[in-house]
Amino acid sequence: MKKNISEKTLQDLEFAKVLEQVSEFCISELGRNAVGTIEPYEDTEELFFELYLVNEYLASFQNENRIPNHGFDNITDSIKRLTIENSYLEPDAFLKIASVTETVNEQKKFLTKFKDYYPTLFKLSEEIEFTTFVSDAIGKIITSYGEIADNASPTLKQIRKDINEVRGKISGSFSKALSSSLASGYLDDIKETIIDNQRVLAVLAMHRRKVKGSLLGSSKSGNIVYIAPQATLSYSRELQNLLYDEKQEVIKILRALAEEVRPYTPLLEEYISFLVHLDVVAAKAKYANAINGLLPKITKKKKIYFRDAFHPILWRKNTQQGIETISQTLELNEKQQIIVISGPNAGGKSITLKTIGLLQLMLQSGLLIPVHERSETTLFSTILTDIGDNQSIENQLSTYSYRLKNMRYFLRKCNDSTLFLIDEFGTGSDPELGGALAEIFLEEFYKQQSFGIITTHYANLKVLANELENVTNANMQFNERTLEPMYKLFIGQAGSSFTFEVAQKNGIPFSLINRAKKRVESEKVRLDKTISKLQKERNRLQKTSDTLEKQKSKEQEHLESLQEKELKIREKLEGFQELYDNNQRMLTLGRRINELLNKYFQTNNKKELSTNFFKWVAAEKTKYTKRNPPIKKTKTEKVKEKEIAEKQKEAIKKVEQEVLQKVVKVREEKKEEAKKIAKEKADYIFKTGDRVRLVDGNAVGTIDKIEKKNAFINYGLFTTKTSIEKLELVQKAK
Repeated sequence: MKKNISEKTLQDLEFAKVLEQVSEFCISELGRNAVGTIEPYEDTEELFFELYLVNEYLASFQNENRIPNHGFDNITDSIKRLTIENSYLEPDAFLKIASVTETVNEQKKFLTKFKDYYPTLFKLSEEIEFTTFVSDAIGKIITSYGEIADNASPTLKQIRKDINEVRGKISGSFSKALSSSLASGYLDDIKETIIDNQRVLAVLAMHRRKVKGSLLGSSKSGNIVYIAPQATLSYSRELQNLLYDEKQEVIKILRALAEEVRPYTPLLEEYISFLVHLDVVAAKAKYANAINGLLPKITKKKKIYFRDAFHPILWRKNTQQGIETISQTLELNEKQQIIVISGPNAGGKSITLKTIGLLQLMLQSGLLIPVHERSETTLFSTILTDIGDNQSIENQLSTYSYRLKNMRYFLRKCNDSTLFLIDEFGTGSDPELGGALAEIFLEEFYKQQSFGIITTHYANLKVLANELENVTNANMQFNERTLEPMYKLFIGQAGSSFTFEVAQKNGIPFSLINRAKKRVESEKVRLDKTISKLQKERNRLQKTSDTLEKQKSKEQEHLESLQEKELKIREKLEGFQELYDNNQRMLTLGRRINELLNKYFQTNNKKELSTNFFKWVAAEKTKYTKRNPPIKKTKTEKVKEKEIAEKQKEAIKKVEQEVLQKVVKVREEKKEEAKKIAKEKADYIFKTGDRVRLVDGNAVGTIDKIEKKNAFINYGLFTTKTSIEKLELVQKAK
């Protein structure tokens, strides 16, 4: 693939800008450099491997098992230095190497543990050897603070012990000299200071000859001189010798460590390569997350179907500025091999062309693209582009000459695995002659069975697209009322250039536009008017179609809501049935136990109670065993059980449906009966002797007498007066 995707194609489609945006998500300089070298893959297996890596990393953002941090230091120079015989590294460099090995080991452990989640990432890590030798070897010698450990060697341990002893002697002898000089009144108020990492006495200049030692300096005023006591000088020389010995021993230890680690330099290079690759994969995944990118279906069948596709550079720019970006949907297949896009200038033709080309290029370079999840495409061995003004000053070529040279290259490279993208096809020469030549080129691309998209204003190319079987016209829609482009692609019809409308929109006087119209051939104007009318009609039809689609969507939602309610009602009925069955069973058990207890209370015969109880339990157990037979072990019995279970399920479903129908029917009957009763009660005229009760009460009484709208109720022990409206009939008077 790569060999037929030229540098010019990458430039035309602004691929470098995409890589620049991806590199922003890298966590290392090596990763950023690696992103800058990304190109379309030649090997299909390598491409799929890379796409799966990025897709898995992207999925990890929504996963609880997030991939651990894989930040690392650039140890490339340290590795090169290690390869030199008898060389050594500073402790900090060794610590960075240890950190890199630990990071790789952590990734390997994690990806091994979660290889079911990240199979491709696991495969990538599996190629790297797991070893803790390097980090362990460094850890034994160098502490986490970047210092050589005391026990790195017996010699170093002894030297440092001697250093500490000498420092103790220096401190003791200095303190003694300080006390003596202080008592004699030879010192200034500051008493002491540090010069060249050495404690010195701050002696008054007048007493400098009275203090034995080495004069190391004086204050600016000359009132104070700084003297190292004689007693500490001999110890200081001894300390310097020990420090030199320590430095030599440290170098010796670091050389030995380098010698130990040196055989692992090829492995360290692999580690760096792995971490850089992981950084690039992570950057691609983060970029995909930022632009809503995903991995579409890649098919062997010749096809491009990009649904709701966005130009990633334009989308990010518009998002930052709060501007809406219009998505495009476009399909190329064997029956729609080439699309000819026409329409007004600044209507979005070029950006649509670039969107399809850039997304295809990104995908073939291992990047996820911002399209709908149901999009799909194939892989092309060649992607050819002719976009923008390619006038070459260096080669002294005009735009048209350059384009002709480009067309010659197209004709040589085009085949049935080619995607070509040409902006403003045929321009740069006389419209009639250039248009005729463009027709011939288009026919040649068509014969070669190449897939392609071209943009043009030439009417003859629109006509040719209508005549060729697998070539389709398309247009960028234009709002004729507001004279604003809609940036929406419509496939199936050529578009008007709206030349005069766009001129009017840009403030050209109407009188000049009218003069221009008169100079254009009448047939051309008629054709353009016809196309314009067709486009307007199409816009109206599109609006109607969108409205119908919305209504259909609402109806579908309503249907799904009804189905969900039906399911909930069925679940409730099943629950009620189960509750009812359990209640009936408990009532049966309760009655039986009650019978046994009553009999025992009458006879007081414990033996009989025990015998009857165990007989009853045995009978219940037999019933339970019949209802819940033990699991059969033979295959034949298992098959029979499944068949019986299926039949039972079908029977239960039928019963459920019948019960549901009956429940609905019973409820309706009860509602009707309740209505009748309520009506009868409302129409009933109470009489003396009727047995009644209050609407909100339980006690039943008899009406003794009725006065207007009040009644006197006799409850036996007492009589009360209440309104007739508050009464409820229990029994009519005989």
